[in-house]
Amino acid sequence: FGMNVVCWGREGSTARAKAEGFAVAPSREAFFESADVLSLHLIGGGVRSKWMFNVYVGALYAEKPTFNAANLIKSEQIKRMDLHMLRDVGKDKIIESIREGFEKNSKAQMPALQARLDQLAAVVPDLKKGDVLSLTYVPEKGVIVGGVAKETVIPGKDFGDALFSCWLGPDPADADLKRKLLGG
Repeated sequence: FGMNVVCWGREGSTARAKAEGFAVAPSREAFFESADVLSLHLIGGGVRSKWMFNVYVGALYAEKPTFNAANLIKSEQIKRMDLHMLRDVGKDKIIESIREGFEKNSKAQMPALQARLDQLAAVVPDLKKGDVLSLTYVPEKGVIVGGVAKETVIPGKDFGDALFSCWLGPDPADADLKRKLLGG
């Protein structure tokens, strides 16, 4: 984002923030005194399983939570999908899964999306158990890829919509995970 990120919350949350390398405000008052950014709210989370293996825990956040998938995808607000890896997965498998989600949910737009999907593929590393891959849509910027990936901005609302459709679209990678991401 190009900004100084400072966190505040319960003890467990601040401990995780510190472990991830984020600054933690010394007090609640100090945090709110210096904050000038909206917060994201957890909508839901669940385990992505493939065959009999648990692959990652997905966590979905948004500025203005909604439990309607289509409205959330189309919304012009900051939204984030974090993938907390439960096992080692090669970048080729992660990208293959995302590419399948694009094909299933955004096939007609693929010619316009392909170069940016390739850009995503170039920055996602092999993921190890315990890694977090963060995908954040920011209006007028695009998707910010972060976590263990090299921070990169991939422009376009169309790309953000297609990416979030991988989990929330009419043909998601995992229907049970979609339900849980939407608070079900």
